[in-house]
Amino acid sequence: MSATTIIEKVTEIARRVTSSEGLELVEVEWKGGGNNWVLRIFIDKEGGVTLSDCEMVSRQVGVILDVEEVIPVRYTLEVSSPGLDRKLLKPADYQRFLGKKAKVSLRAPVDGRRHFVGRLAEFEAGQVGLEVEGGRRVQFPLEEVQTARLVVEF
Repeated sequence: MSATTIIEKVTEIARRVTSSEGLELVEVEWKGGGNNWVLRIFIDKEGGVTLSDCEMVSRQVGVILDVEEVIPVRYTLEVSSPGLDRKLLKPADYQRFLGKKAKVSLRAPVDGRRHFVGRLAEFEAGQVGLEVEGGRRVQFPLEEVQTARLVVEF
């Protein structure tokens, strides 16, 4: 079974569990090789996730994966929050974190650069506006984002 198929099936199962519990499924990762496979499920909710949220999702998803025999190899299941420096993966993330500081890497350069750090200033019609140093605003289409994550501020 391919990694993509495993991720798709686990995502569908995890989405059922998290939505029924009032949680957001952020991301599913399948990494490793040989006898060292790790299935990571990242969850979130307003106000942050608790240890009991992670345990409950781990228990429910683990049972379904075992019953449906989704993963044909030994693996470790980890469920956690996406952390303070969470990835921005979908349009709703950009909307939700407007005003927050983010580090963004683009597929192609904008203004001669591919890497920016700034405040998420706007997100409209698939366009991201990032306010960078000096109050300058850089705009780019969401599909040009290679990676983006929040920057922890204290």
